[in-house]
Amino acid sequence: MSSDMAGARGARLGLLAALALASLPGAARAQEAAPPLADDPRRARFNDVERGLFTGFEVGYLGLFKTPTADKVKFPFAGEGGGRSSGFLVGATLGYDITTRFAVALYALGASSAASRSYGAFSTLSAGGDLRLAILRARDANEVERLFIYLHGRGGYLLTRPEGLFGTSDLYLAGGPGVEYYTRLRHFSVGLATDLAYVKKAKAFGVAVTPTVRYTF
Repeated sequence: MSSDMAGARGARLGLLAALALASLPGAARAQEAAPPLADDPRRARFNDVERGLFTGFEVGYLGLFKTPTADKVKFPFAGEGGGRSSGFLVGATLGYDITTRFAVALYALGASSAASRSYGAFSTLSAGGDLRLAILRARDANEVERLFIYLHGRGGYLLTRPEGLFGTSDLYLAGGPGVEYYTRLRHFSVGLATDLAYVKKAKAFGVAVTPTVRYTF
């Protein structure tokens, strides 16, 4: 009797084991078919490089290849001109990235320059528009575009003081290549621009070299 009961118990255990084994593939398929967990909407998301509305600051060198005298009666000691001039330039921009390659901005530049001793020093202030187009881009190890080589051009109204020395009002045009690197601080980029400049009425060419810093909101 006891052997019959033991046999029956063994048969039941064997049946349960077989049923458990048979259910394993179905459980595995159910696990595989389970939908992925949704992203937490509260999790913060950040761009590696910010784009859009930006403000910039530039400071550097401005040199003119000639400095003619606009009013020889008012400045008789300046003669025909003061020759080459060199000076310090400070500027600011406010603009917007239309795309990752193209940006538009407003600019304001102020400079203080000095020519020959008889000609003396003069200051200029210019404001206008700036267009920039990136022509080369490079990615970092994480495939993020951070290094840009661009061409830009700007033009605007120029005032110069003292009135009548280098001029009174004029048109300022400038443009050239630049390089910009978008740092891992996301909002900040640093760069360097080298421009060929031209003052229309004075017919004076020059060069501006300006390191730049930009913050994108």
